[in-house]
Amino acid sequence: METKYIFVTGGVVSSLGKGIVAASVGRILKQRKLKVFMQKIDPYINIDPGTMSPYQHGEVYVTSDGAETDLDLGHYERFIDENLTQQSNVTAGRIYQSVIEKERKGLYNGTTVQVIPHVTDEIKARIFKVAQESKADVIITEIGGTVGDIESLAFIEAIRQIRYEKGKEQVAIIHTTLIPFLGAAGEFKTKPSQYSVKELLSLGIQPDILVCRSDAQVPSSILDKLSLFCNVPREYVLSLPDCSNIYQVPLVLAEQKIDLFLANLLKLKISSLDMKEWQTINNKIDDIKNETRIAIIAKYANLTDAYLSVIESLKIAGFNCNTKVKYDILDAEKLTVKNLKETLGKYEGIIVPGGFGARGIEGKILAINYARTHKIPFLGLCLGMQLACIEFARNVCKLENANSTEFDLQTPYPILDLLRGKSYSDQMGGTLRLGNYPATLKSNTLASKLYQKSIVEERHRHRYEFNNDFRQELSDKGLIFSGTYQEQDLVEIIELPSKVHPFFIASQFHPEFTSRINRPNPLFLGFIKAVTK
Repeated sequence: METKYIFVTGGVVSSLGKGIVAASVGRILKQRKLKVFMQKIDPYINIDPGTMSPYQHGEVYVTSDGAETDLDLGHYERFIDENLTQQSNVTAGRIYQSVIEKERKGLYNGTTVQVIPHVTDEIKARIFKVAQESKADVIITEIGGTVGDIESLAFIEAIRQIRYEKGKEQVAIIHTTLIPFLGAAGEFKTKPSQYSVKELLSLGIQPDILVCRSDAQVPSSILDKLSLFCNVPREYVLSLPDCSNIYQVPLVLAEQKIDLFLANLLKLKISSLDMKEWQTINNKIDDIKNETRIAIIAKYANLTDAYLSVIESLKIAGFNCNTKVKYDILDAEKLTVKNLKETLGKYEGIIVPGGFGARGIEGKILAINYARTHKIPFLGLCLGMQLACIEFARNVCKLENANSTEFDLQTPYPILDLLRGKSYSDQMGGTLRLGNYPATLKSNTLASKLYQKSIVEERHRHRYEFNNDFRQELSDKGLIFSGTYQEQDLVEIIELPSKVHPFFIASQFHPEFTSRINRPNPLFLGFIKAVTK
């Protein structure tokens, strides 16, 4: 079967949940025994989100092959349970960079380089390359931003051309749009969505399916009206109200037969739909009565998107331990010796996630010390592992002013130092240690017990490493180096022995990137199990 293409666009406002809709469609089609691959197109000029502030774009999600990508790829992987690649995130920056490089090499044979056809051809080439390399039955591509944004015009035009070239039986358009409810009038309003579809039509694209986002269930009369004014068959206008958790969305869309509509539009050969496992998971989530309170000690207080995969990994581990994880993202800068017990005493577990920069570092170290000395389950991720080493060096090994050279180049005890082979003069973007690397686990350790294997592969994103000059000294005082990347003798996991602490472990890698709804990452699962004890 020739590859089919589904494009997901958004209208009216951003943050409607296009990524969740796209991921849900991917899950449903996968349950129909189709091979699905997913892609996100972002219209910003950055090459990737690696240099962007979390305030701007949330977390940077890392693929197994080392791409720094949009956070929606995390949703894609958690929903469809497939490892995505460098090809799964396309930015305007990459497109224009490629076009300009070709122009400089004279590959356009002296023609004037323009948005059409050169930029649109480059966009199409990226989409078709994914189809060729993945051998997928269906490629689902989410277009970032909102229809009408000037940045998105070239991408919308590329979609129009793909549909024209491939034909309607090869390409389907799902438009996600907002149906606001005006409390004062007591009415749902369709006009914003009408204008959104009108904007798409003006660009040469007629959407095939409308997914109508709202706070509550939209009345049929409103969907009837939208169908009439947007030229979309009534059965293809779907309602998607807010759900209690994002993993309900595939069930809501499947109930409205979105997969059958896509099969009809694209002439897909599909097997019977089996959503039993997904339904069972959601039933289990709904039935959970227990709660667990976790403190996430972070630089960006209450900015959920900055730690999205960490939060989802906690929730998933909680589902598997019959507990709902309630978390607070605490501002590390506000932690002091005086307020530490009052602030952290109400939590059953403490996490220090990844990050960069010196802001809030001392507060995170205080939190790690509190978790260690009060025997509270602790999980450190990337920077969290580095700071756990610093805390141990300062307070157990008595190495006063021990630090990382990231924060203090003059520290007398550089427990963490720049990765071997890296330079302070390197450009910022794309120069980290990225993607999958193997870690060999020491036998009879917490790490080996959790993973139940001797070698694991996890994803990385860091610029600093543990300084092996201090390994023996910290080891002599009781810190266990339970995981290493043997090729470079690089520390990957540290922990405390069970006789000293019930659960204290930290990894240089990011285990949050490999948690799946039916398969929580072992470090998160072990952490929540320790907390619930």
